[in-house]
Amino acid sequence: MALRADFPPAGSHYLDGECDGYEYRTVFAGASLEHSFQMIRQFLLEEGYGEVPLPRTAKELELFRLPTRNKQILLFEDNGYVHNPVKILFPVDRRKRSTLILSLFNEADPEHLLKFHRVLERKKN
Repeated sequence: MALRADFPPAGSHYLDGECDGYEYRTVFAGASLEHSFQMIRQFLLEEGYGEVPLPRTAKELELFRLPTRNKQILLFEDNGYVHNPVKILFPVDRRKRSTLILSLFNEADPEHLLKFHRVLERKKN
């Protein structure tokens, strides 16, 4: 069954990724950024996320990369493409040029939208 329909429980590992019950996170590292992005596109299609709008190419995806190298800012902002329930992020280490981080979020969680958009985190600060 696809990940979207049967979200992994906390502490589980699924296809080299880890899940805390709400967020599933995995890394794709191909020979190029385009290759990594195509692997993500295929993974999303196979796991039930085929209708989520995505950038057309890795070049277009790079337009979502934050221009800062300030790690403090990167703690509060998503460095990459975000469209509920998917985040495709660039690693903080810029030397990993062909690496992408994929995060998928459990839409069945009762506070999903608040968590996904970090509203609850902002209210605490």
